[in-house]
Amino acid sequence: MSERGMPCLLQVCQIYETVPCRELGMVLRYLGKRVFVLELVEGSQAQVDQFVLPGDIIDEINGVSLRNACNGLAGVVLQRLKGQPLTFRLIRWCSSDGTVYRPMVKLLKALQQENPKFQLNPKSQAPSHGGETQCLRDGRVVYIVQYLGKADVGMYGGKEVLQQGIPLVLEQKNPGKVVLFDLKETHVICTEKSSKQELFQHHYPDISCVGRYCRLDQTVFAFCVVDCQKMPEICSFSCVVMQASSAKDCEEIVNRIATGFKHTEWFV
Repeated sequence: MSERGMPCLLQVCQIYETVPCRELGMVLRYLGKRVFVLELVEGSQAQVDQFVLPGDIIDEINGVSLRNACNGLAGVVLQRLKGQPLTFRLIRWCSSDGTVYRPMVKLLKALQQENPKFQLNPKSQAPSHGGETQCLRDGRVVYIVQYLGKADVGMYGGKEVLQQGIPLVLEQKNPGKVVLFDLKETHVICTEKSSKQELFQHHYPDISCVGRYCRLDQTVFAFCVVDCQKMPEICSFSCVVMQASSAKDCEEIVNRIATGFKHTEWFV
């Protein structure tokens, strides 16, 4: 920390990486020759990733500096990089403990005066994790869930097979493993919580469907993933089954996976 507990620049600078998508979903405002994030579009990639916050400054895009930016510069850069993976260098308006980065105070006040509906929310940078249902990793929310197993569901991977594949796994009565389920920009990673061993990772284009199990307490969810390991020339689908800590977490996970493969379909 710098003098008087103010966060230094290194503490509020972070990198946000995302995949090519139809609409990133950040509404921008140019103020003081800086590019501010004014709001996030509901259901967009940026909103689902839960990384960028309203009030953050976009400092660079793929190494292109936006310092001393004129109006429209970010749009020009993004148009030039259309179809490419994007790396944003952000300056957070506050540190992880909610302390405001002092050089931004005047600009943030001006932003609020010009846009009365604009609100700063430090809590969204450090979500509540009561009951150890979630944790933070590299600025992202990672869910603590139970991995129940997987079952082969044949050559068809439509959403209808989820209600058939889930009972196949539950009937095995395998002891659940407590895992960290990380929904990244391009893929999902499942890591055993105790041993840190990676159990699997699947890219969104390999996931054909996702949904909740309708017969229990709305905490069991599953997704179908293409499996070509046994015979590469003949691919089948596996139903991966997991259980969230709550119905709310379950719904969030299902929505984020669905949004993930919806946004990645354009560059497959």
